[in-house]
Amino acid sequence: MKLKQLEGLLGGLQQFPRPKVELEQYPTGPHIASRMLYTAENSFDDVSNKVVADFGCGCGTLGVAAALLGAEHVVGFDVDPESLEIASLNAEALELDMDFIQSNVMDLQWRGRVVDTVIMNPPFGTRKKGADMDFLSVALKVASEAVYSLHKTSTRDHVKRAALRDFNASNAEVLCELRYDVPQLYKFHKKKEVDIAVDLWRFVPASL
Repeated sequence: MKLKQLEGLLGGLQQFPRPKVELEQYPTGPHIASRMLYTAENSFDDVSNKVVADFGCGCGTLGVAAALLGAEHVVGFDVDPESLEIASLNAEALELDMDFIQSNVMDLQWRGRVVDTVIMNPPFGTRKKGADMDFLSVALKVASEAVYSLHKTSTRDHVKRAALRDFNASNAEVLCELRYDVPQLYKFHKKKEVDIAVDLWRFVPASL
């Protein structure tokens, strides 16, 4: 599938009708989501025929992209039942066979490397400090091949240090810097749209 076609399909997905500020729910736009998964597949072969987990999947954009690119199986996890309902409808609309589980990523009782690849756009940690690092910590415990994640560019040094020193990653690489458009979803947003610089990371878990 070509990048433009993937972006077009993701652009038709339903998103949060009433985003929850406490969960830092911001939709992952089709521009970023398509490039994230297209890179994972075409540069590293980390999607097709792989078992992929989408952490904090929201309305399922990243997971849907993985399924469209030929993942063997995709499981989306989110704490919010409303988001999972929308994610399920998005998968159905594109006739994709995906599983969605309501769970806090931190509560997963998985033992060992149970998926090949984890993809995620975690909370940036603006409401709950360190939320993105919590997600990364779990992801690097359960992925056998790679973790793809978005983090604010301003936290780049901290993310790399934590991944390599604290979370047992064997490699942590910024693949590219992207512009994340956060629309005016909440009352406290003063501007119509805020443009945030984010890094697309690829982390490789240390081999067991």
